[in-house]
Amino acid sequence: MTQPHRKNLLTSVQMAQFVATGSFRMDAVVPDEMNQQAIDVLKSGIPGVPYGTPLSEAFQDSEFVQRLVQLPEIAGAIHSLVGPEPTVDHHAVHIRKAHEGEAQNLHGDAIIDVREDAFDVQLMYYPQEVTLEMGGTLSVPGSHLRRTNESDTGRYQNLLGQTRLTCPAGTVVLLHHGIWHGGRKNDSAVDRYMFKIRFNPTVRQVRLWNTDDLYDEQVARELGQYFPWYENATGRLEIYNRVKLWQAITGDDTYDPDYWVTRVSNRPRRVVAQRSLNPHAAKKEMA
Repeated sequence: MTQPHRKNLLTSVQMAQFVATGSFRMDAVVPDEMNQQAIDVLKSGIPGVPYGTPLSEAFQDSEFVQRLVQLPEIAGAIHSLVGPEPTVDHHAVHIRKAHEGEAQNLHGDAIIDVREDAFDVQLMYYPQEVTLEMGGTLSVPGSHLRRTNESDTGRYQNLLGQTRLTCPAGTVVLLHHGIWHGGRKNDSAVDRYMFKIRFNPTVRQVRLWNTDDLYDEQVARELGQYFPWYENATGRLEIYNRVKLWQAITGDDTYDPDYWVTRVSNRPRRVVAQRSLNPHAAKKEMA
């Protein structure tokens, strides 16, 4: 795949939004002529791709998917998040049938993932306009860095601040693999289609985007936002986890505006070598 033009890469503010929320959305980014083809293509099915296939070698039997991932804005966003030549983990066509009476449980697409310096990205493409009645994907902003195990969150319902996707045709959403999400039931008379690809990075995810605005004050505001479902205490862990991820993807381990990470990583290395300089030595001898 060719290197995306710098103008199509995400900005630092947009990357901070992704780190904070776990998603990045591009409305109507796919041209109408492709959207009109998409339903028939997805109905026919997308040929399988072996796990670990480089993106440039994947989808050789699907000219449509190749065109999709090579659209400038989409290619730029993929590069910004997972870098050049990611591999394909898996892909799937998801169909919510008309008047389908069952919703998918809330879940994350990962077992407990303790990585602080890497993440996968899932591309979700919606070729149709998605109305509220069509059961668009529900997601919970800011849930992606909480360490849960796949569908253990399935018992949770109606979290404050959750979102149900409604969007114009041709919308693409890029998700952190850990975000809590689930398809809703389709109460409309129209089948709803969504195509998903999960990408695995093959390079360190460090400053892969347009960093011209790296020190914009809006970056810290994005990274510091809270969401309504956060608990007062545990919600602070989300801020901590975001700072750790931001440090990793910027290559700057000094970034810590509110010192949440600094406080719990402070391990002084200076040693008081002489007993005469150790204020506790005399106390121990007197005892």
